[in-house]
Order: sequence, then structure tokens, then C-alpha cells
Amino acid sequence: MNPSQPAKPRIGISACLLGAEVRFNGGHKASALCMDSLAAYVEFVPVCPEVAIGLGIPRAPIRLVGDPAAPRAVGSVERSLDVTEDLAAYGERMAGELDDLCGFIFMQQSPSCGLHRVKVYQDNGRPSEPKGRGIFAEAFCRLHPDLPVEEDGRLNDPALRENFLARVFAYAQWQALLRDGLTRKALIDFHARHKYLLMATDPRRYKTLGRMLGNLAGEDLQTLAPRYFSTLMTALGRCATRGTHSNVLQHLSGYFKRSMSRDDRHELQRLIDQYREGIIPLVVPLTLLKHHLRHHPDAYLARQVYLQPHPENLALRNRL
Repeated sequence: MNPSQPAKPRIGISACLLGAEVRFNGGHKASALCMDSLAAYVEFVPVCPEVAIGLGIPRAPIRLVGDPAAPRAVGSVERSLDVTEDLAAYGERMAGELDDLCGFIFMQQSPSCGLHRVKVYQDNGRPSEPKGRGIFAEAFCRLHPDLPVEEDGRLNDPALRENFLARVFAYAQWQALLRDGLTRKALIDFHARHKYLLMATDPRRYKTLGRMLGNLAGEDLQTLAPRYFSTLMTALGRCATRGTHSNVLQHLSGYFKRSMSRDDRHELQRLIDQYREGIIPLVVPLTLLKHHLRHHPDAYLARQVYLQPHPENLALRNRL
């Protein structure tokens, strides 16, 4: 790991998910995943936009109404209460102040913080289809389009959880690169280390990124780098499948074709096939690959982020 990279990436989070009693009814939505599992490996930055703009605890609830593409946040009972502009302004302010975050976990279904499918009520009292996005979340994410973001409920899905944390730590490594000083050599090295992670998530964009760096000497680095990183984060935002993981495992096993015995090669191939068929989790063939890497060191392979994109003790690949 780069020595200038912080040991704990900073992640914004809806404060109620950390047990803060800031919800409209004076309660919380404490997340065991965040508080018991992730807190040891990241630094959480709690935010409650509704309290921050001056709404009390407890308080009359608000909800989204109107056009799902541009909803208003108004009181559920007192329709004269409209906090749309306040929430949007606070989102823009926090986007400017919290410019060192590596991710954000939002409270689902919240009219201020919800990312996906937040209910937007119509004049008939029923929610519309399609649904909308919380006002604060919309404003914040608009100014940080490449930031890894997710809702707490979706993190219960093992694939989404693993993908989100892989993006968080990739984002942290990019921030470390920028702090150390952006150079052509550093950019190429960053891309090389993320090669197999990209191949697992989005093989097509992996090739696009390679072509983007192919004529690096003729490009303006300060212009190219943000475009590269935006494409990278889009690519990493796709969840890898058993098929793409299996393809990467096959590529990695090729590094040992001359150093491993015939029986060892067959054993590794058997585990890759079993993983592809859904019999065993990803961690099993990966563990065997790492075993062979320890016995047959390869400097290029050892630096691949794919082998450990997030702290091992999180065990995020045990259920993939």
C-alpha cells in the first residue's frame, strides 16, 4: 500500500445509520454492518441534513412530492413547509467541504438521503412510478459524480457490498496518487495494478482505458487524468460475475504454468471450474492462487489490486 494513503478511507454516512437518534421520530436506524464490521477499517463522517438545516428532533416528517425528476421536499402534514432549497444548498455545501471522502453510505427511502426509488407522492396521495432521489443526496452526488455511493439496505447484498468497498479503496488509492504528485509513470503504474480488477468488472472499458493511455506522451496529463479516472470508476461500478471472475482466475493461473506441477495445475483448474459452476465461493480458488504466489513469487502479480482490493478480514469474497 502506498505510504501516503490513509489507513482508513473516510466515508460519509447518514448519521442515523451509526445509531444517532436524529430521525423525525427521535429514533435511529443503526446498521450492524457499518458499526460492527466496517468501522474498524474506515473513518465514518456522519451527516444528518434534516437536522443540519434546522429541523428539530423529533419533528414533523417530510416527503417528496411532484415531478420524480425534480421533486419538492415538503411536510407530510404541513404542506406549507418546503425545505427543498435548504436541503439542496446543504448538499452543495457538504460536497464542497467533504472533498476528501472516498465514499458515502446513504439512508434508503429517505426524502433527504435516499439514492434509489424514494417515494414521490402525487396529488392523489399515491407515489409515482418511476420513483425519485433524496434532495440532499441528489445535490451531493451531482458534484461528486465519480464518488462510490450506496444505500445501507443494498449493502446487504454480498456482491454490491464487495463492489462498493472495492471502489472505496480504489478511490483512496487514486487520492494518494494525486497527493504524491500526478505523473505519467504514476498513472501507468496505477492502471497496471488495477488491470485484473478492471478485467473482472468491465472488460470492455478496461480496453478503452488501455487505449486512452496508449498515447500518453502526446496528451495533456491534467486533462487526461480526470477523464481516465471517471471512466475507471464507471467500470469498477459494474459488479463482476462468476464468468468474469473465472476468466481473471484463468489469466492469473497462467503465471504459474511453468512453476507448478501438473497435479497442482489440475487442482487449481478444478477449483476455478467449481467456482464458475457456483459450487464454491471465490475465496477458495483465490486462496490457492495466493498460496502458489507465496511459493513462486512474481513481482507483477503480487502488486495486482484484484488479489486483495479491500482488507482481508472483512471477508467480502467469502460469499461471492
